[in-house]
Amino acid sequence: MNVELSRPEVSAFQDENVDMTLPYALYVDPMVLRMEYEKIFTKSWQYVGHVARLKNPGDYIACTIGNEPILVVRDHDNEIRAFYNVCPHRGTKLVQDSAGSKKILQCCYHGWTFQLNGKLHQAPNFRKAPGFCGDDYCLRPVHVSIEQSLVFVNLSEDPVPLAKEFADFFADLGQFHFLNDLNLYSTEQRIIKCNWKTFIDNYLECDHCPIAHPSFVATLDMTKYQIINADKCNIQGSQVKASRQDFNDAEVQEGRFYWLWPNVMFTIYPGPGNFRSIQMIPVDHETTLGIYSVYVHGEEPTEEQKQLIAFAKQVADEDVDIVELQQIGLGSSAFKQGLLSPTEHGLRHFHNLVRTVLK
Repeated sequence: MNVELSRPEVSAFQDENVDMTLPYALYVDPMVLRMEYEKIFTKSWQYVGHVARLKNPGDYIACTIGNEPILVVRDHDNEIRAFYNVCPHRGTKLVQDSAGSKKILQCCYHGWTFQLNGKLHQAPNFRKAPGFCGDDYCLRPVHVSIEQSLVFVNLSEDPVPLAKEFADFFADLGQFHFLNDLNLYSTEQRIIKCNWKTFIDNYLECDHCPIAHPSFVATLDMTKYQIINADKCNIQGSQVKASRQDFNDAEVQEGRFYWLWPNVMFTIYPGPGNFRSIQMIPVDHETTLGIYSVYVHGEEPTEEQKQLIAFAKQVADEDVDIVELQQIGLGSSAFKQGLLSPTEHGLRHFHNLVRTVLK
């Protein structure tokens, strides 16, 4: 690992159940998710996408943050802006598609139109309304920030700057210079039958890797695998096994796996320059929308890149199988909590962040 990070002091995370997981009730109770919408998702930096998806004026990404519809768009001044994806006239969702390009934003209900900078363009049914001022009915903006080509939004009034919030992550990510020169290859959306935290838990430990991911452990040297907690992120990784001579000339010589609070992950696998984002968007307390986006060099992937993409998808599919089985058990009355092993300090860190916010 090229960037040294200090581990958090254990005392910072201690509570009376330091060796226990979060109570399983937090994974199966719909009321908990409502609290998480309010206290976690609307107050944290949420990843939207790589700038490769917003190359030209009019390019947009529409997403959901917590239970809020959000629109991110590059305007005609080449500035990336973010708004609530809601028409101020009668509250209709403005843009329905998850991504695309538009010259102007039009509401499908009464035909109100908005410029890409959020200003009202026309309100057809208010042309003769006395005292109507279009400047009072612009799209409501939200905070947007871009670091190392990654676009985030934050719905809180005065968020901590993105670069400060995830300083350790951006410091480590900076070693991969190809990130600024990527193109979107694919985006896959998948409904996963688990609570969003169940998936995060799985990502933050590799005790399961020798059993669930045989191809993964056949590639990376697990004796050198590190899991390092920073303030609101987690960095994992290891070098390619010395026996894997087929990676000697690879652009990337190690696997690198990041988690950012609360629900986004990024992977960089050994091989040609590659980048993959994994977003876990809660649908309900036991269902999550997984959004997997793959970025590569060039317009079309090489055969080597295709093999790498297939390898990463295999690992992702194996994880989904595991977390869906786990979610079934979390709803059982057999146990109320689980145990944390000494190597599961990534989970301990995440669970204590959740405890702190929800208490």
